[in-house]
Amino acid sequence: MRTSFFLAICIAIFAPVTIFAQAGSGKQVSWSFSSKKTGDKQYEVRITATIAGGYHMYAQNAGVEGPLPTKFTFTNSPILVIQGNPAEEGKKITKREDAWDGQVHFYEKTVTFVQTIQAKAKAKTNLSGKVEFMVCNDELCLPPSEFSFKIPLGK
Repeated sequence: MRTSFFLAICIAIFAPVTIFAQAGSGKQVSWSFSSKKTGDKQYEVRITATIAGGYHMYAQNAGVEGPLPTKFTFTNSPILVIQGNPAEEGKKITKREDAWDGQVHFYEKTVTFVQTIQAKAKAKTNLSGKVEFMVCNDELCLPPSEFSFKIPLGK
């Protein structure tokens, strides 16, 4: 009797957390990647987010404190040099959101992040890392998500 009561309490307490986690931003964004050689040991990596209808994803500079800006973290590599921060390509929207009490910057439908990479040697390797992001619509924000990637570089 005590065991089933304890189990029922645990389910009641933890079930909402599981449902909340399953409804994260990752369900609303799909990612695609490509790379091309642009010079001697230099590459351009394109990371594209396709955002599901009705949602928007915040820029790397979200504008105000509150919404989680999109953030890239690249895995250290002894043969790769990351040159600056990713550039953003897409229709950036800037508007006031009362929920954050200020001007915010975000993208709807799609945004491409372009990162320049310099290799220290001619070698086949991968650019690895993760992107953290959050999406919102006019009514709510979903919990932040993280997506890991591995993009091939070189011949």
